[in-house]
Amino acid sequence: MTGLDALVVTPKTGAEPITGAGAPPGADLRGFWSWSCSDLVGNAMRGVLAEYLVGLALDCVTGGTRIEWDAADLRTAQGWRIEVKSAAYLQSWRQERLSDISFDIRPTAGWDHATNTTAARARQSDAYVFCLFRHQDKATANPLDVDQWVFHVLATRRLTAAVGEQKRIGLASLLRLDPRVAAFPELPEAVAAELTQQQPG
Repeated sequence: MTGLDALVVTPKTGAEPITGAGAPPGADLRGFWSWSCSDLVGNAMRGVLAEYLVGLALDCVTGGTRIEWDAADLRTAQGWRIEVKSAAYLQSWRQERLSDISFDIRPTAGWDHATNTTAARARQSDAYVFCLFRHQDKATANPLDVDQWVFHVLATRRLTAAVGEQKRIGLASLLRLDPRVAAFPELPEAVAAELTQQQPG
């Protein structure tokens, strides 16, 4: 069977119509995005937004599209593979208290979307960017405001040397590993410093 290579996905504008018999007039992709992606505080979409924000800072998302389930969340012009994890004190649902902060760091089987093959289970990135949506007031929470985030950058080899096969890490434990803490404008410098100055010598 032919024609089953990986799709080449081109960025959409949002104006693409929903078509076919019975499709409502004016229904388009923008409407779907608004319906499905507007909750930016919820865990799932916040995580995707965090990837995008880091990609904007590292200049590696413009003109492309997200590859779901790829071995690394982002790939930079320098060839660095970046894993992005997010956490937040606030959730979309009613809370009794602020959420505890922890991040998923479990090793994964790296999947290549172009070849549909998997690599051995490991941490597949060169560095992790742990994105904390630190805002604590639901009335003013806005995940699109990069000032409401703080970013912690840690080389994967340093993480693995410290925690081995551990599956999650709390914020206090992460801070003990001395990651590079950065505001949004400082992210490129923090990633570059972590990946160039922390090489084994």
